Amino acid sequence: MQAMQTPLTLVLLAAALAPPSPAVAAAASASPYQALAFLVGHCWKGTFPGGDVTDVHCFSWVYGDKFVRDEHVVRRGAGHEDRGESIYLWDAASGQLQYLYIESAGGFSRGTVSREGDVLVFPPSHYTENGEEQTYRSRWQRSGEHAYEVITEFSVKGTWTPGFRVHMQELPPGESH
Repeated sequence: MQAMQTPLTLVLLAAALAPPSPAVAAAASASPYQALAFLVGHCWKGTFPGGDVTDVHCFSWVYGDKFVRDEHVVRRGAGHEDRGESIYLWDAASGQLQYLYIESAGGFSRGTVSREGDVLVFPPSHYTENGEEQTYRSRWQRSGEHAYEVITEFSVKGTWTPGFRVHMQELPPGESH
């Protein structure tokens, strides 16, 4: 039995030490933030249905290219602002792109994001504020080179219901919050 394990061990060791195939090497060298790359370095503005509420998101790298930050401001009428920030991080152990969202009213959520084609998919997650919890999910669909659509739904009594849809347009350089 020992003699059979030695050749098998050598084969497994050789396979582990062999250079990866080009496809594996390319996948390993690709940034785990590739799905967010089009957002980084830009600010994006959207107007909610009704026209009196806007949302501006500005994406940047943190600590070089180790994390991605999304700072946003929601403006409701004259002088009322809500602020929030998401930090996106790559969790190598789980193989997932994750985020932590915090906002100025004290609420927060944690979740994951993945890419399906040109869509960023945020599976169901929980937003918590003052002990209350709301379950939501979202999809960010690219809309050309300089825009994307945000579609968010909320779980109400176990049924997914429409929340909001916002067209986010890239702002000219230098224009932000």
